[in-house]
Amino acid sequence: MSTAPQTGDYVSESAFRGTLARRVFAFLIDYVILGLLLLLAGVLVFFLGILTLGLAWFIYPVLGVLTAMLYFGMTVGGENQASPGMRMMGLVLVQQNGRPIDFFTAIVHLVLFWLFNSVLTPLVLLVALFTNRNRLLHDLLLGTAMADRSAYHAPA
Repeated sequence: MSTAPQTGDYVSESAFRGTLARRVFAFLIDYVILGLLLLLAGVLVFFLGILTLGLAWFIYPVLGVLTAMLYFGMTVGGENQASPGMRMMGLVLVQQNGRPIDFFTAIVHLVLFWLFNSVLTPLVLLVALFTNRNRLLHDLLLGTAMADRSAYHAPA
């Protein structure tokens, strides 16, 4: 019986070095993009509201959440396994067991990130300084990690 962690079978440790700072910049890039998408979605809902005599305006309270979930679900849960910000920074979100991130896991990853930052304050992000592979609390719960795209090779 092997005592090596399951992750060691799939990814070398070098794939996780130097990802923390790039993850922060990827976050900033993604939220700028998300802000622009939200602005466009808000304008679209405004005009839909005019066409539907105001009914579409009931979407406004959840528009930000829906936009973010679709953005991250379709990008991180898509074929690239990374949002545009992550791709710009050369990162990919991987599961520790080697399976790709799916749409649902990407959304849960996002929701847990928001939840932990809201409830436990952004100081919870300091967890990454003390965990292997610079994983955050929601990464630990979901079995995910941020890896360098060039050093990560998915299992066959």
